[in-house]
Amino acid sequence: MKIYLNSGRVKKEWTDYNGHMNLAFYIHLFDAGWEVLLQKFNMGETSAKTEKKTTFAVESHTTYDKEVKEGDEVDINLLFLDRDKKRLIYKLEMTHKLEGYRAATTEVCSLYVDLNIRKVSELELEKQKDIDKFIQENKNNFDPGNLTLINKLKKQL
Repeated sequence: MKIYLNSGRVKKEWTDYNGHMNLAFYIHLFDAGWEVLLQKFNMGETSAKTEKKTTFAVESHTTYDKEVKEGDEVDINLLFLDRDKKRLIYKLEMTHKLEGYRAATTEVCSLYVDLNIRKVSELELEKQKDIDKFIQENKNNFDPGNLTLINKLKKQL
C-alpha cells in the first residue's frame, strides 16, 4: 500500500534528447511531494520563512525504473517514513497515473536545520509527536522494499 501525496505532469522542457524526462526533474517532482508532508509537520516553506526551521536533504538513493515522457501524469506516493531527534528517512515512489507502473523511487535522509545558525537541530517535541502519530497511523500502509539509508537514524533503544 502507499500514501498518495500529489501529482505532476511531465513538461516538454523537462525532457531530454532521449525523449524522456531528465533525471533532475524526477527529483523536482519528488521534492514537491515531500513538501506536502513537510507542510503537514510544520517543517516546510512556511516554517522556513517564519520559524527559520526546515529540513536539508543530505543523502539520497534514487532508482529510475521505467521512463516517463512529455505529457505523462505521475503520482507521488509515500512508501516509508521514520525519524530520530535530528533526522528523517523517507522513501517516495513515482507511478504513472494512467498505466500504474512504477517509474522511480527515491529514499532520502534529511536533517532538521535551524536556519538562524545554519546548523542541525533537534526536532521540537511537538513536531516529534506529530511525526510519530503520523507514522503510527500509517505504518501498516508503508511498503518500503529495500532501504539503503535506514542505518543513518540514531534511535535510542
